[in-house]
Amino acid sequence: MSSSVEEKPHQVGEKPEAAISSEDGNSALSFRGEEKKQEAGLKRDLKPRQISMIAIGGALGTGLVIGSGSGLANGGPASLFIGYSVMGFCCAAVMSALGEMSTYMPHPRGFAGHASRFVSEEFGFAVGYNYLFKYLVVTANNINAGALVISYWNNSLSGGIWISMIIVLIIAINFAGPKGFGEFEFWLSLVKIITMTGLILLLLILDLGGGPNKDRIGFRNWQDGKAFKEYKSTGSTGRFLGFWSVMVNALFAYTGTELVGVTVGEAANPRKTVPAAIKKTFFRIAFFYVLGVFLVGLVVPSDNPLLLSANKKGTSAAASPFVVAINIAGIKVLPSIINAAILLFTISASNSDLYIGARTLYGLAVDGKAPAVFRKCNRFGVPYWSLIACSLFCALAFINLGSGGPQTFKYLVNTVTIFGGLTWLGILISHIHFMKALKAQGVSRDSLPWKAPLQPYSSYFAVVFVSIVVFFKGWDTFVPKFNSKNFVTSYIGLPIFFLLIVGYKLWYRTKVHRPEDVDLKTGAREFDEADVEEWKKDEERDAALASGPLHLKLWHAAKNW
Repeated sequence: MSSSVEEKPHQVGEKPEAAISSEDGNSALSFRGEEKKQEAGLKRDLKPRQISMIAIGGALGTGLVIGSGSGLANGGPASLFIGYSVMGFCCAAVMSALGEMSTYMPHPRGFAGHASRFVSEEFGFAVGYNYLFKYLVVTANNINAGALVISYWNNSLSGGIWISMIIVLIIAINFAGPKGFGEFEFWLSLVKIITMTGLILLLLILDLGGGPNKDRIGFRNWQDGKAFKEYKSTGSTGRFLGFWSVMVNALFAYTGTELVGVTVGEAANPRKTVPAAIKKTFFRIAFFYVLGVFLVGLVVPSDNPLLLSANKKGTSAAASPFVVAINIAGIKVLPSIINAAILLFTISASNSDLYIGARTLYGLAVDGKAPAVFRKCNRFGVPYWSLIACSLFCALAFINLGSGGPQTFKYLVNTVTIFGGLTWLGILISHIHFMKALKAQGVSRDSLPWKAPLQPYSSYFAVVFVSIVVFFKGWDTFVPKFNSKNFVTSYIGLPIFFLLIVGYKLWYRTKVHRPEDVDLKTGAREFDEADVEEWKKDEERDAALASGPLHLKLWHAAKNW
């Protein structure tokens, strides 16, 4: 096993030294030049088909299936379509930026490691912990959502029973290692894709008059001033506020797509699998999100009483605008089937959230920005102490059961969007610095393992637009009167982020890296020879499948899709 010297992941309280790392994600760490016994690390056991499905699985969740309903009710169908389209472009920019960096320098530290390498140590510290905080909260949120979905069928039992069962299930899956996790997410993500494809086709049929009532809807719900809805004001101001509420809603719905960047440390041949997964994500964002909300806006009137009451029903099939469309059309049985699918959505989301939280904490430990105990892995490649620490925060889901718990939990969930937006900004800023470093050191973008379209221009556009959305995220806390609690939970992520940056900088006296001083070699070279061998093996295997019997040809086609 070959190894190369790279920037040392330092212990908390120490300055960076040198470390030894290898291409398989296992680390032989050294401190102050003294080699320590090699530790077990992450294992590159995630297969290309699993990475591809995990990428789309992160992009499909309750934010689309349920959250789009509030966007439609607040802003109207045109605002919903435009908002999700613009934010979809920003999401694509984030993913392409992440793809270029991750394929150039694949390592288990994720995009927090890129932020440390290309921008500064303090920036990487803030990005990493910001992302960790998001997943400590959102994991509990999705666990609680799963319990509410089950209550759609049976609300006679305490939600604590369902919460406990989901927690035990996702912890067990995560302890199964990357192979078990990857296979579980592959099949659940496949169910998501089938469900969303079926819903989109159903909405198209309903819009064209193929439902039980034979009502051909067309663009009826976009006419007579219904396209842009007034929200918390009247006239053009109200219509703009309705559109802006959709932008914030869309940001929450899309965040999580970037989780494929955290899987790099466990991906087999990341320089091939990650770009393939990201490129497929672009088309799936356009199909499932943009086309999905467009059809919802065609079929469901933004002022329909069923839609307005759905926004008050929490998280279940009853709260989904897709189910509202089914109920309007008078189709029986389907709502329960959709509720079962939404349950799988929430279990998949909570499972991947716990996985990402544990890997983020592991990456911080490898980078020397968290206690060394969190980088310990078992023989299956599971960072078990990181997983145990993140699992403890799953208990936040039980807050919703107590008196006043739902409101307290709502405040916690309100912080997720700001953490997600700051994560996107961290990725985009890191990529912009990466581009500047390439230019300053005379490295052509054509030499990158994967060159994304519209870069670096899309990163500049996205960083400006996402910054505006993040800054004005909590505008509704001032309308109609100032709500201090909602204001704090809407913006608490900003002071936390900047305190992390300032505190680390003052403590370690770090500086922002100059473009000409950024290390573009260490950590990139070690994958070159291994990747060449992997590519040869993949090409030989693909050629054998493509030219083999019919069942192998079908498997080859499905795998590449």
